[in-house]
Amino acid sequence: MINGTVKFFDETKGFGFIKDNDSTKEYFVHSTGLIDRISDNDEVSFDLEEGRRGVNAVNVKLA
Repeated sequence: MINGTVKFFDETKGFGFIKDNDSTKEYFVHSTGLIDRISDNDEVSFDLEEGRRGVNAVNVKLA
């Protein structure tokens, strides 16, 4: 699992972005990829999965 910080998450629209703590890359996250409820600036752990438009964060849970 990768550790990161929620940069932005819009609960109404159901998506956001997570910043990887090690590489500082940002990954798209959709509400379908969440295990726990997340908010801006939460510390999380996640896996990566190839989606239709690139790499997405999945199995996202609070760290």
